[in-house]
Amino acid sequence: MSINQKIKILQTKFQSKDFEKVINGCEEILKEEPNNVYVLNLCGLAFQNINKIELSVKFFERAILIEKHNTSVMNNLANTYKGLGKLSLSKKLYLEVLKIDSKNLRALHNFANLKKYLMDFKGAIKLYVKALSLDPKNIIIRFNLATAYQGVGDLIKAKNEALKVLKIDPNNIPSHKLISSMNKYHKDDPHLSEMEKILIKENKISVEDKIDLHFSLGKAYEDIKNFQKSFNHFELANHLKNEHIKYDKENLETLSSSIIDVFKDLDLNKNSKESNNKNIIFIIGMPRSGTTLIEQIISAHKNVSGGGELIYLEDIISENFLKENSLIKLKILDEIKNQNNNIENQYNELLNLHDFKSQIITDKAPHNFKWIGFIKIFFPNSKIIHCVRKPKDNCLSLFKNNFISSSMNWSFSQKNIARYYNFYYSLMRFWKSKISESIYDIHYENLINNPDVEIKKLIRFCNLEWDKNCLNFHKKNKTPIKTVSVSQATKPLYGTSINASDYYEKNLKTMFKSIKIK
Repeated sequence: MSINQKIKILQTKFQSKDFEKVINGCEEILKEEPNNVYVLNLCGLAFQNINKIELSVKFFERAILIEKHNTSVMNNLANTYKGLGKLSLSKKLYLEVLKIDSKNLRALHNFANLKKYLMDFKGAIKLYVKALSLDPKNIIIRFNLATAYQGVGDLIKAKNEALKVLKIDPNNIPSHKLISSMNKYHKDDPHLSEMEKILIKENKISVEDKIDLHFSLGKAYEDIKNFQKSFNHFELANHLKNEHIKYDKENLETLSSSIIDVFKDLDLNKNSKESNNKNIIFIIGMPRSGTTLIEQIISAHKNVSGGGELIYLEDIISENFLKENSLIKLKILDEIKNQNNNIENQYNELLNLHDFKSQIITDKAPHNFKWIGFIKIFFPNSKIIHCVRKPKDNCLSLFKNNFISSSMNWSFSQKNIARYYNFYYSLMRFWKSKISESIYDIHYENLINNPDVEIKKLIRFCNLEWDKNCLNFHKKNKTPIKTVSVSQATKPLYGTSINASDYYEKNLKTMFKSIKIK
C-alpha cells in the first residue's frame, strides 16, 4: 500500500474520531518518511484531540522546522500554545500567519478568539468582521461576533448577529441561548414558542443542546412568572448536565483541610512580601454573588482597568503548589522565605499580555476566595473585596445557569451547590478570623437599596479618589464581560432578584435545608 493510500485511511479514521489509530498509523508512516509535514500535522491534531497537548506541540514544531511558513501548521500550533496558556507565543504565531496571508480565515478567527480571551473585545470584533467579509455564511464566526458585541454591552448588535445565524440555521441552539439571555419574555413571545418546538424534536438534538434549551426555557418562564414551569426546565437541565460531567465532592473537604493546615499558624501580615507598582483589586466571593457588578462599578473609575475573571492566580497555585487537591506546605513555606516574589512576578507577566491602561487592575475571579492567604502574602499592595449575597438567592442563581468551566461542575445539583456554599462560608470565616481588617464585605442587597452610600464606601476602601462614573457604570461599559452575568451587569441597578428564592422555596428544599447559614 502506498503512503498516499495509508494517509487516506488515516483521514477517514480522523473524521470518525478514532484518534489512537490515527496516531499509530502516523507514527508508522513517519518511520518511512520522517519529514512528511502533512502526517506530522495530522499526528499533532490527533494528540490534541485526546488532550495530550504537550505531545501535539512536538509534532507541530517538527513540521514547522521542515516548512517554516506552513500556515496550517502554524495555526494549529498557535491554538495549542493558547490551550497551554502560552499566550504570547500564540499571539506571535497568529501575527506571523497573517503577515504571510492577511486573508487567512482560520488565523483571523482564532486570533479574534485570543483577543477576546485577553479582554480586547474591540480588537476581536474587527477581526471577526474581517473574517466574515471573506465568509459571510460562517455561523461559528458570526456567533462569536455576537458574543463579542454582547461582551461590550452592544446588545442590539449582539441580537442582530444571533438572528443572522438563525436565518442560516434555525436550530442553532447557542444562538437561541444567547437571544434568551438578552430577552425579557412576555406570555406570547414567539421566541419562547420557537424553543419549545425545537425541544419537541428531542431525538434530533444533542444532549448539550437539550441542556441549553432547558436552561433558556427556564429563564423564559421565570420572566413570565410561571415559576413551576421555570423550575421544571431548570431541574431537567441540571439533571442532564449532572449525568454528563465528572465531579468528586470529596475534593472539597481535602482542599479545605489542606488550606487551613497551611495557613492556620502563619501570620499573614508579618510574612507579606515586597511588591511592585501594580495594585490588584481582587473581587472574590461565591459565583453569582455580584462580583461582575462590583467590577463594573470599580472599573468605571478613570484610574482602573477591569481584568475580568482571570484564572492566572489559580493556575499558578495549581501548577506549583497543588498535588492531588492538597497544598504542598513545604513548597509554600519555601516560597515565602524566597527573596523573590515569584508568584506576583508570574501573575504580572500574564497581566502584561493585556493592554491595560493603568496600574490598578481588577481581578474578579470569584474562586480566589480559596487563595486569600496567597493574596495577602504575595500581593501586599492588593485590596480584597468580598461580595456577599443572601445564601438562598445566591444558590438559586447558580441552579439557573449553565456554566462552561469544569471548575463549576459542582453547580448542577442541589446538594452539591449547598455543599460548596458551606465550604465557601467556612473558609471565609477562617480568613476573617486571621485578617478581617483586610477584607471588605459588600452586601448585594445593601448595594441595591442604597447605591450612593455603598459605592462611595467601596471606592474609599480601594484608596481611590471619588469618580462619578462609578455611579453611572452601566453607561460606561468600559470593561467587557465574558460571564453569564453580562446581561444584568450592563443595566442600571435593579432589585428584582432580591428574595427571588421565595418563588422556588418548595422546589429547592433539598438545597435550602442543607445551607448552614440562612
